[in-house]
Amino acid sequence: MQRADFLSLTAKGLAAVALSAALLPLAHAADKVRFGVFPSSAALPFYIAQNRGYFKEAGLEVEEIPMNSHPLTVQAIVAGNIDGAANLVTLEGANMESRRPKTLKYISLNGQNSQHVIEQFVVKAASPAKSLKDFKGGFKLFSAPGPANIGAARAVLKKIGLTEGTDFTIQEQPINMHTSVLQAGTFDGGYTLEPAATIMVGQKIARRVETGVIATHLLGSQKASAFAAGAVLSDKFIAEHPDVAKRFTEAWARGVQQAQSDSSTRGYLIAGMKVPPELAAIVPLPRIVMTKDLSAADTADFQKFLDLGVELGVIKEKLDSKALLKAF
Repeated sequence: MQRADFLSLTAKGLAAVALSAALLPLAHAADKVRFGVFPSSAALPFYIAQNRGYFKEAGLEVEEIPMNSHPLTVQAIVAGNIDGAANLVTLEGANMESRRPKTLKYISLNGQNSQHVIEQFVVKAASPAKSLKDFKGGFKLFSAPGPANIGAARAVLKKIGLTEGTDFTIQEQPINMHTSVLQAGTFDGGYTLEPAATIMVGQKIARRVETGVIATHLLGSQKASAFAAGAVLSDKFIAEHPDVAKRFTEAWARGVQQAQSDSSTRGYLIAGMKVPPELAAIVPLPRIVMTKDLSAADTADFQKFLDLGVELGVIKEKLDSKALLKAF
């Protein structure tokens, strides 16, 4: 072979390799998912899957979209601005589904009660109130935002015999404001979520009065699972990208498993939820259950909770819980 021919072939070979290398990232580009995250400890599986590379291993590039309220999360899903969300309140998700079927589906649910704590009432650290029945005399309360949260708070207080406007007043406040408004003395207490509660209690700004109030007072059993929130994907996203949705759900399930079996994962709440390092290990979590793993008792509890949402006026009309679920 002549030297000129050899050099020509070599050049062509190198060019082909270079072209293949240039095209490789395009051929194997990660599928993008825009995921809304509301500031609740139930978002921990997201941070685990993101930081431990479970999404990346599944060929996904997941973008975190901060969400400050559940109604805005629903609106973002309807508008197509996000493909799913980490911890959407089920009553608001169900209300949208009853009004606009095939909007979203839950891939996992967060079971809440006094053992698996998320929602709770707190008061100022120096408050004389020892129980919910002490919320009298114009007690000023804040609530986690959204119709479902403030609706549940009102229903609990009504259930124990208190009257809004006479015994107490209640006003929605963003989660990230709960500590500051209590510290400032603007409110006497409030209905809040984790990890905000652990932070304000750990900083001696607040004291817990009662946890797991939905299960105890509205579902009628401390052992019931109040499936008040969960992870969702939009129906449009599932229909248009079924394989991506499946891979996302599998990576999410790995995060769920680690959240409930590996206490070291609480460290991801430090950066993700701005939890002080000394408190991260003690932040409680809900009982997160993948849709495919729900038991008959779980399904019954979920249906009971949705029916309660109809009674509260948060859900437009009665809805079969199965219409909200998607198992992969």
